[in-house]
This record gives sequence, structure tokens and C-alpha cells, in this order.
Amino acid sequence: MNAMDKPLDGPASTGPAARRLSRRVELRWGSRVVRFGGDAPVMVQAMTNTDTADPVATAIQVRELAAAGSEAVRITVNSPEAAREVAYLREALDRGGLDVPLIGDFHYNGHKLLTQFPDCAQALSKYRINPGNVGRGARGEDNFAQMIEVACRYERPVRIGVNWGSLDQELLARLMDENGERDRPWDASAVLREALVRSALDSARRAEQLGLAGNRICLSAKVSAVQQLIAVYRELARRCDYPLHLGLTEAGMDSKGIVASTAALSVLLQEGIGDTIRVSLTPEPGGARTREVQVAQEILQSLGLRAFVPMVTACPGCGRTTSTVFQELASRVQAYLRERMPEWKSRYPGVENLTVAVMGCVVNGPGESRHADIGISLPGTGEQPVAPVFIDGERRITLKGERISQEFEAIVEEYVNRRYGHPGLVS
Repeated sequence: MNAMDKPLDGPASTGPAARRLSRRVELRWGSRVVRFGGDAPVMVQAMTNTDTADPVATAIQVRELAAAGSEAVRITVNSPEAAREVAYLREALDRGGLDVPLIGDFHYNGHKLLTQFPDCAQALSKYRINPGNVGRGARGEDNFAQMIEVACRYERPVRIGVNWGSLDQELLARLMDENGERDRPWDASAVLREALVRSALDSARRAEQLGLAGNRICLSAKVSAVQQLIAVYRELARRCDYPLHLGLTEAGMDSKGIVASTAALSVLLQEGIGDTIRVSLTPEPGGARTREVQVAQEILQSLGLRAFVPMVTACPGCGRTTSTVFQELASRVQAYLRERMPEWKSRYPGVENLTVAVMGCVVNGPGESRHADIGISLPGTGEQPVAPVFIDGERRITLKGERISQEFEAIVEEYVNRRYGHPGLVS
């Protein structure tokens, strides 16, 4: 009997591994509490690219990111001008009824800004500190301590975010010296990974020694190479129980950034590693910043970890589908679902789990449509110019003519109302 003939020991796993048990952290603003870590859902985060010294532009982008689904939004706080406007930004968001937590991103001068602008420190729900950018030697230790003391004073959580582009050079040099004394020295990439992990863990321990509670600490160790990122986070997960923020830094533009981020984050999330995520896409000139939120949501939803918006299944097309009708309909339906979600989310609990199929010919169209809650199988080349619609696995109606798109959207709307507005009434 060869390997292919051997019986399986049991059913293969069809879902992610059990989540790594980490500490739970809470982000608060007003009555809003966002939890991550422990058994809380993996949180989606995004970051503005506006100048925070312009609170109007920043408020507009924060609102856009929150509306897209970012559960916390990070802003740059890099100058006195920016720090001075953070409280005003927070007030403007509050007046507009937007209670999304704001995270302040600090480098180099964070110790000065947090101490000199207490209104800024209070208006933020969390601080991000990069230990590689707080200074060297005793001065760096003192700067780090000042930031942690502010976090303790205002009871704010902190993300200690290490990055291989701004790693503590003194720590890296020390580890390289240690490596040179090994009988079998590690390669350079292994030393770099150890420096990232050690910097994050040492900084977290120092923060706890300074009085910051362990359940107010989150770690990240970002690199821009997929395999390096996976290796670093596996090691962090093995050596601590702090919640971990995942993200491939400087992922790039368009498909490259999306594919690289998905490849790295999916491996870790499938292994149960990761408590918050951000997809660091370089936007196209004039492109929407919200794209990074959408990609993060789609990663989590594709893995079965969370549901945000109804999923559309659509075939790629082939020689049987010379018409572009199914492509246009799939695009329109997907946009329609996203447009309707803000209202549906408040009216129809569970609607994010809806599945819709838009198929282009008879080969897989009817089968895929039956697997979805609602599916439509459009005619391929040479097929009858009719489009059967399947609801809950059964063929219910056939559409034809010039208004297939509008009629199908109306069917989806009616189905959502009956199924999620009045549970149990859909037959």
C-alpha cells in the first residue's frame, strides 16, 4: 500500500488552530470599550496618513477609517503642533458621535510630547512606543521611563512596537558579539530576529518594573519580509503571553502589498497567533486609505475568524463566458452589499454571515448557487438567455431581460429583511 492508499486517521482540520491564550487588553474612550487579546476577536486597526497638526483633515480620515470598520485608529504625534491638536481632534470626533479609540504613534520625542501636552496624553486611548527610537544608553532609559510613567498616570495601555528598520543598535551589536563567541554561530538573519524579540520582551519587562500593568502591554515586531515576520512572531508567541499586534511593515502597493500581507498574516492567524492586525498598504496616488481596512477584514473573514460583510462567490470566467455580464453583476452586487452594511448592521444582526454567489455559466453556476444563501447563475456563451436564482439551495425564480441586476438586488434586500429582520420566517 503506498502513501496515497493509506486511510486517513481522521477528518482533517478545516479551521484555524486554537487561539494562543494571551492577556486581555482594553481600549477605552467614554463608554466605548474595545477588547483584544484573550478570547476577544482579532481587532482590525488602521492608521491615518494626514498631518495631525491639521485636525480637520485628520478627523475626516479617522471617520472614513472607522466607517470602513477600523476598530481603533492610530495617528502620528510627531511635533508640538500635532500634539497640541490631538485634544481638539478628539473633541471634534466626540461632537460628531464617533467614539473610536485613538492611538498615538510616538518616535524620538514622545517623552517630551506626552509630558508637555497632558491634554494630548489624556485624549489618546493608547500609546505606541518604539524602543529603538527613544534614545541610547541612560538617556534612552530615562525617555522610555517618562513615557511609561505617563501611561501609568492616565491608565493607558501601550504597544511596544519594534521595527527592523529602527532596531536598537546597541542591543544588536551586543547580540552579534555574543553570537561570535558561539561554537556554531547563527546566521545574520537569526541574530536580527533574536534582537527584535529581545528588544520587545526586555522593553515589556522594563515597563512592568516601572509600574505598568501587564494587561496594559501589547507587543509588535515588524519586518517587511514574509518568512522573517512569521519566524519572529512564532518566537514571540512562544516566549510571552502579551497580546501581539500583527503587520507586515512597508508591505508595498496594490497586489504586491495585499499578497505579501495576506501570506504572512494568514500563516500566523491560522496557527492561533495574533490579537490585532493592520495591513500597511501604500495607497495609490489619490487612492482611498480605507483599502487597508477592507483587506484586513477580508483576511479575517476568509480564514473564518470573523465576519464583517456578506461574502460574494464569483467565478473567474473562461471561454464559456465571453459576456462580461456576470463580471459586471458580481462587481455591482459586492459594492451594493458594502453600501448597505452600515444600515443592515444596525437592523439585521448576523447579516454579515450572508453568502451570495454570482456565477457565469452552467458548469459550476447552479452548484455554487445552491451552496450560497442566495445565488444567481447567469447564462454562458450559447446558453439560454435566462438566469435562475437559488434561495437556500432551491431554484425559486428565473430572471431575464435588461433589469437582472436591479431585480437580483431587490431579491437580496427582501431576503435579508425576512431572514435577519424576522428570524425563522424564511422558508
